[in-house]
Amino acid sequence: MTLPPCPKTPAATGFMAALAAFAAWGLLPIYWKTLDHVPAFEVLCHRIVWSLLFSGIIIGIQGRWQEVRNVFASPQAIWHLLLSSLLIGGNWFIYIWAVNNGHVLETSLGYFINPLVNVCLAFAVFRERLRPLQIAALTLAVMGVINRIWHFGHVPLIALTLAISFGLYGLMRKLVKAESLPGLFCETALLGVFAAGYLIFLAVTGKGAFGHLNLQTDFLLMGAGVVTSLPLLGFAFGARRLSLIQIGMLQYLSPSLAFMLGAFVYKEPFSINYLITFILIWIAVGTYTVEGIMHTGKAMGRNT
Repeated sequence: MTLPPCPKTPAATGFMAALAAFAAWGLLPIYWKTLDHVPAFEVLCHRIVWSLLFSGIIIGIQGRWQEVRNVFASPQAIWHLLLSSLLIGGNWFIYIWAVNNGHVLETSLGYFINPLVNVCLAFAVFRERLRPLQIAALTLAVMGVINRIWHFGHVPLIALTLAISFGLYGLMRKLVKAESLPGLFCETALLGVFAAGYLIFLAVTGKGAFGHLNLQTDFLLMGAGVVTSLPLLGFAFGARRLSLIQIGMLQYLSPSLAFMLGAFVYKEPFSINYLITFILIWIAVGTYTVEGIMHTGKAMGRNT
């Protein structure tokens, strides 16, 4: 008896592409851990430069240079992209540094909090009205952060910085009419001059890792562009074929995988009080997700 072939519907292929993208982002700490012998800022500069080159190759293959020219033709778009590039560059640096200094769990916490930060930004910037369940979700998230401060004596700066910087990055990207890959190329192009300059300085002074350690390190640094760009391609492919609810559900795969890596693979300290913080955040995220599904369902019902 033979099994029927898997359906190759747009939704099915989109789901697999998005699933692969979010899984890749969730497993990214494994990649950065292999480069923990290289300073985080140097890794960041390689990520920028090789992402620029790799995304440029993909754009060339897809024949999408006109999209890039359209972005750079607008001075306003350039300013918005400059701000977004600084935000994503800072976010990448903090993430790489945190992973390689034993804070994978806190990076996971940050990306669980991120959707709730987006709600706050929508309220503060676009004056969107918060619905009751959204307020409940935010309250639970705040309680989780307060619990962390109360028991550990310090603010979870890594988690909050990652969540806020990525939230602000998303806000800035909404102001620029550019798809994910051309947008990544433009952002890394704006940062690439400085990143390449720093890497050249390290090479000239003999202080850089590239070409001075081993071939494995060289290939991993070059591969930073691939692991940055390929998930974006998968996400963009899936996002065009899936509903916002499906994408919203899938986005929690990444921090969930990072949480499992931090707790069970890298054995980072994880006390009962830390677990309480995560439980409060998880309940908040669940409340936020259910509220989004309910609200979307009601909106669709009104439009039929």
